[in-house]
Amino acid sequence: MARPRAPLANDPGGMLAAIGSVGEHLLVGHRRGLGAEDLPAADGVHSIAICGMGGSGVPGDMVASLLGHRLGVPIVVSKGYRLPEFCHTDTMVFVVSYSGNTEEVLGMYREAAVRGSRVVAVTSGGELARTAREDGVALVELPGDLPAPRAAVGYLSGALLGVLEATGLGPGIGPDVDHAARVAAAAAQRNGPDAEGSPATDLARRIGARIPVIWGSEGVAATAALRWKTEFNENAKRPAFHASFPELDHNEIEGWSRGSGNGFFLVILRTPDEHPSVAPRVEATLAAIADAGLESEQVQAEGSQALANLLSLIQLGGFVSCYAGLAAGLDPTPIQRIEAMKARLRELA
Repeated sequence: MARPRAPLANDPGGMLAAIGSVGEHLLVGHRRGLGAEDLPAADGVHSIAICGMGGSGVPGDMVASLLGHRLGVPIVVSKGYRLPEFCHTDTMVFVVSYSGNTEEVLGMYREAAVRGSRVVAVTSGGELARTAREDGVALVELPGDLPAPRAAVGYLSGALLGVLEATGLGPGIGPDVDHAARVAAAAAQRNGPDAEGSPATDLARRIGARIPVIWGSEGVAATAALRWKTEFNENAKRPAFHASFPELDHNEIEGWSRGSGNGFFLVILRTPDEHPSVAPRVEATLAAIADAGLESEQVQAEGSQALANLLSLIQLGGFVSCYAGLAAGLDPTPIQRIEAMKARLRELA
């Protein structure tokens, strides 16, 4: 699969530039979250819920995988119409929508307000920002300068981390944010559209027109695997699948029968802090499905901290999926089927 000669010319929406700037976005989001005014008090908070959909939902997964084992209260990510029943006055509820107009998130916002939850709205504007101001709800307003909500992963995850730090519910994470931003900036130089023979273009070429299957171990690599899957859906306009170790060894591998790997390409995401059992498990798994004919490549996270590991994997997946789409003659930014579905829903309302 040849890389497009002029990727920026084929990328009028600016998705590649947004992916390359994810480290800067993380810094901006963290500052805005840390400096947000009128945040709810953390005293007596027994649980945290992060509500978001699609590109605005992944930041909740990121925060949960980064901090879920470090917080003194449980953290749950909610993706749907209904707010979890446990969310009441002792729950801090983050409602996250980059556009501010996500139907499901607005519904969860209204439910959280009715129940008296401690609500924080995270958005670039839209109906969510307007309603939060009218209701006197804490608001973290982010720049609305990106081509699509999925490109705002740095802004949104940084804002969530900043608010948790500001309220005392989360740890001081400023040094981790700075380190992750530096790692992402350096990786953007190696994988951006001006780089020659980059790891991202090489991997996109290997995947070719095949359907990607992304595996990661529990924790940040599993979150990154989900993000790779959705990035291939939206940027490359193709099906993709993801799963996580060790769970996939209890079900998915049985489906990779002899010869079933044709038409697929496996990417395994690895991190320095993965459980010691993961390395032998990966080796044993690949041996068990060897006759499937599933070509694979393992990708190592960059950086010395979990946030940098996660952001580096997410950024790489963004570049790889965009190059795969561009090589097929596609503009990564538009999401025509999603927009058509939304328009149909409006007609049916």
